[in-house]
Amino acid sequence: MNVLDFPRFKKEGNKITMVTSYDFWSASILAETDVDVLLVGDSLSMVIYGHGSTLPATTEMMVRHVESVAKGAPGKFIVADMPFLTFRKGEVAALECVEALMRAGAHAVKLEGVYGHEDVITHIVQSGVPVMGHLGLTPQSIHQFGGFKVQGKKRAEQDSIVEQAKLLEECGCFSLVLECIPAHLAKTITESVGIATIGIGAGIDVDGQVLVLQDLLGMNRAFRPRFVRQYLNGSTVMAEAVTHYIQDVKKGRFPSEEESYGSDTRS
Repeated sequence: MNVLDFPRFKKEGNKITMVTSYDFWSASILAETDVDVLLVGDSLSMVIYGHGSTLPATTEMMVRHVESVAKGAPGKFIVADMPFLTFRKGEVAALECVEALMRAGAHAVKLEGVYGHEDVITHIVQSGVPVMGHLGLTPQSIHQFGGFKVQGKKRAEQDSIVEQAKLLEECGCFSLVLECIPAHLAKTITESVGIATIGIGAGIDVDGQVLVLQDLLGMNRAFRPRFVRQYLNGSTVMAEAVTHYIQDVKKGRFPSEEESYGSDTRS
């Protein structure tokens, strides 16, 4: 898949699939699947590093993970998040971040919101770099929202998000993530713009879906938001496998003779 496929998928009604990937091993596995897009999200700040929000993610941190994912899945379309405030410091600072991410192996960048950095988005696009927008619950703004809460419940908020979506399209964005907004609002936006919409907690009437890989695999027992469907009870499977390993070691069942090396007795 490449950036030109997004409008084609939207027109054909071919749903876009996107999942997060933060490292070589997961990217290598995902490379063998038919998933369309890999997102190296700043959510790695929470999922990989254990922070309480995405704010601690830095450009340097993102670059390391983009490099790992690009090595593991060289044939996939990779989108990289621009970290907190990197696109609010002006065009020069933003382009430095974009350059680092693209040189690391990204094919596009994603940034949150639009008001106040329209010129930066336009400049990035005009510099030859595809930009994916992100509206609704924008995690980098959680302190302004008072936490991770559904956005767009009130009419004024809905009108604003629709307006922002249209503005992102005018700025040249090729696609748009809609996070944690009412399903009817996501449908309205999808029908109001010509660019592809990718939802997470935004209902079914969007052009595609994105999930965090660890959520999809059920790797965090304590995290079960309404919009996540677990396709595997991964944390239990992993714990059981490690338990079996421990038991085999304790009882002398591992390694077996077949799993051990012999010596060459020839003189």
